[in-house]
Amino acid sequence: MTWEFKLKPSVEQIAEIEHILSVCRNVWNFALRERKDWLDSRKLTINACSLRGEYILSADEPFPGYHVQAKRLTAAKKEFPLLKTVNAQMLQQVLRKLDIVWEAWRLKRAGMPRFKKPGRMRSFVFPQMLKNCISPDGIKLPQLGWVGVRWSIC
Repeated sequence: MTWEFKLKPSVEQIAEIEHILSVCRNVWNFALRERKDWLDSRKLTINACSLRGEYILSADEPFPGYHVQAKRLTAAKKEFPLLKTVNAQMLQQVLRKLDIVWEAWRLKRAGMPRFKKPGRMRSFVFPQMLKNCISPDGIKLPQLGWVGVRWSIC
C-alpha cells in the first residue's frame, strides 16, 4: 500500500532531507558509473584500443548487480563515513531502483539510466515504517522524527 501526502517539515528537517537526497544521488551515480565501466570494459576488441581511454576491468570481475553493489556499499561505509549518516535501507532502495531501471534498459523497454545532477533526484523510500507512526499531528519518519502533514480526504 502506498500513501502520498504533502509534508510540512521544519527547517532542520528540510536540511536533513536535502542531505539524504544528496547521499542517495551520490550512491546512484557511483553505482551507475560502476555498471557503465563494467559494460565498457567488455566492449573493446583485443587488437584495438579506444581513443578516449576505457577503464579496463579484469575478465573475471562479476557484473555489479544489486547484490554485489549492496555488499560493496556495506564495505564503503568504513571508508566513507558520510554513508553512515543515512538509513541503510534507503541506500539499498536506491540500488534496487537502479537495478530495475538497468534491467528495463537491458530488455530495451527504456533508455539507458542517467546520472543525476543536484536537484534531479527528489525522492527516497522508507521500506519499513515504525509502529504507531501516524497521528493527527503528523507522521513519524525514521531519521527525521515527527513531520507535519497536510492530510487530505479524497
